[in-house]
Amino acid sequence: MSRIITLMTDFGTKDGYVGTMKGVILGINPHCTLVDITHEITPQGVFEGALVLGSTYRCFPRGSVHLAVVDPGVGTQREALVVEAEGYYFVGPDNGLFTWIYRRGEVKQVVGIRSRDFLPHSVSQTFHGRDIFAPTAGHLSLGRKPELFGARLDQWCEIDIPEPRVTRKGLTGEVIHIDWFGNVITNLPRDLLEPLADRGPLQIHIKGKRISGLKAAYAEAREGELMAILDSFDLLEISLPGARAGDALRAVKGDKVELFCPCGIT
Repeated sequence: MSRIITLMTDFGTKDGYVGTMKGVILGINPHCTLVDITHEITPQGVFEGALVLGSTYRCFPRGSVHLAVVDPGVGTQREALVVEAEGYYFVGPDNGLFTWIYRRGEVKQVVGIRSRDFLPHSVSQTFHGRDIFAPTAGHLSLGRKPELFGARLDQWCEIDIPEPRVTRKGLTGEVIHIDWFGNVITNLPRDLLEPLADRGPLQIHIKGKRISGLKAAYAEAREGELMAILDSFDLLEISLPGARAGDALRAVKGDKVELFCPCGIT
C-alpha cells in the first residue's frame, strides 16, 4: 500500500536521526511516500511543534500519517500515541503536541501504544522516534488499524493555547511564534479581525509601535515599514519588508498585541 507519511521533529539535519527513522519506515513499507514538514522545530519546543503541525496537516490527503516527534519527556512514563482525527493519523508523544488537532473536535480515537507486536525487541529509552513512533507510522501506512497498537484512552495531555480577548475597543492577543523570516505571528484570527476591519482602519499596537490597517500583500508596504497582514494560516502577522520584524521589535513569545477598532465593539 502506498500512503503518505509526513515527518516533523526538532532533530535538525546534522545528525542521522531523521534518516534513521526513514530507514525504519521504509523497511516496513518501502512503497510509502515520505514528506518532511520540518526538522527545525526549536529543541523541546512543544508549543511551536503543535502550531506547525496544526497549521499544515490539512494540506495533505486524508489517510496520511503524520509522525511528529518533539519529545522532551522521552524515556519517562508519558504515553506514546496514535490519534485518528478527520481521516488522518497522528503518531507521537502525549505531551500536547496534538493540541490543535484535539481542539478541532473531530477526534475519532486516541490510542496509547502499548502493544509490543509492532516494535523491535529492544526499545531505547532515548530514541522513541526510531523504536516506537517510526515503526508505528510504518505499520499504519500499511492500513493497520490504530486499535491494534494498544488501548483506547479517554484522557490525554493538552498545552495551553492563549485565546484572544475581546475588549470594548477591540481585541487583545499575544505573540505565539516568530517564523524563519522573522515575521511575528499572533493569536488574533481572521474571523475576529475581518468584521472589525470592515468598520474602518484598524490600529495595531505592539512593543510601543503603532501599525495602521491591514495590508493585502507584502509589496504594499515600503521597505523598513512595519506592516500587518493576515497570513496563510489566517492569523495576524507583523512583518517588516527587507528586514526581520521580530528582531526590530525585540519581540518574544507572549508579548502583548492590541488591536483597536475606530468604532469600538458594541
